[in-house]
Amino acid sequence: MLSKKWAVFSFLVVWLVTTMTVQAEIIPGSPSISLRYGYYDEKCEDLESTVWLKMKRIVHLQHNAPAQLLRLMFHDCFIGGCDASVLLADNNKNGTVEREAIPNRTLKGFDFIDTIKDEIEETCPGVVSCSDILVLATRDGIVLAGGPYYPVLTGRRDSKESFFDKAMAEIPRPNGNISEALRLFSLRGFDERETVALLGGHNIGRIGCEFIRPRLSNFLGTGLPDPTLPPDFLEELKRKCPHDNDTINNMFLKHTSRGLSESAMSYSQRLSVSAFSSIAASFDNHYYKTLMRGRGLLFADQQLMANEKTAAVVEDYSFDDGTIFRTEFAHAMAKMSNLGVLTGSKGEFRRSCSRLNSDQ
Repeated sequence: MLSKKWAVFSFLVVWLVTTMTVQAEIIPGSPSISLRYGYYDEKCEDLESTVWLKMKRIVHLQHNAPAQLLRLMFHDCFIGGCDASVLLADNNKNGTVEREAIPNRTLKGFDFIDTIKDEIEETCPGVVSCSDILVLATRDGIVLAGGPYYPVLTGRRDSKESFFDKAMAEIPRPNGNISEALRLFSLRGFDERETVALLGGHNIGRIGCEFIRPRLSNFLGTGLPDPTLPPDFLEELKRKCPHDNDTINNMFLKHTSRGLSESAMSYSQRLSVSAFSSIAASFDNHYYKTLMRGRGLLFADQQLMANEKTAAVVEDYSFDDGTIFRTEFAHAMAKMSNLGVLTGSKGEFRRSCSRLNSDQ
């Protein structure tokens, strides 16, 4: 049985690595120079183990950290590519950095990246990009949250610019319809199935009630609740979200405990995570089962059932124990991490993730 699991895992890793190497050439906005394994072997050989150990400590203290980093990475990669542009602070106080765009004002996890960066800078000053740290920390956070392991290539450089206007216009909205969501994902090279897989990241974390409450009493400015909400679910949401500053857990279904597979961490730098099995969320297919019952927390989530193709994927993901979803989520996240990266002479390796080197 163990050998079979190892064989399956080995196949998935080879498949992911092969696909990722090709995608670095074909994803819109990607550079001609590919990312690679071992980029930091001579410059900062303990990078991945350092990120892993720091993430273990962070998740132990802040269980919601994986979800916060997953959202942070998504917002970064979706606008301008995975280039750490969202990490730049508004040092000039003019409100035009990506981080200050309305969709990004509720992002969290910046301090986690800063903490990891500070430790890396002590041993490897000026050679590790914030964008590589963000994608590695997110991947490790997903694993610590019970999600699937996927390989991450390195060699990204950090952007010297920020994209406020693009972030204002192109981050998918919590109340957005399915046509708009599919258009935005398609512009970044993701098809319907990959879009549904990526939105499965809503398995973990908490959602601010400010994104849910408009569905409960003033849907799209009508002064009425979202008519697609089942009456009992509407009342449940009203009880759980009495105020905008409350939060609600994404885990609406009782989840079964899923241990963290040691086979999913079978590289030399990865350490035992058994101590985290009690806090790992169930990264299974409960999200899709709730959509099948009309109980998606966000309107944008439930909209996956409003399109024939995405609804078919939701149904597909909801059938088994989550294996299909987890496999395809890993593939989609590996693809996402390569989106529009800067390599070669483009960008820079920031010494501080929130500031350009020229501003320090």
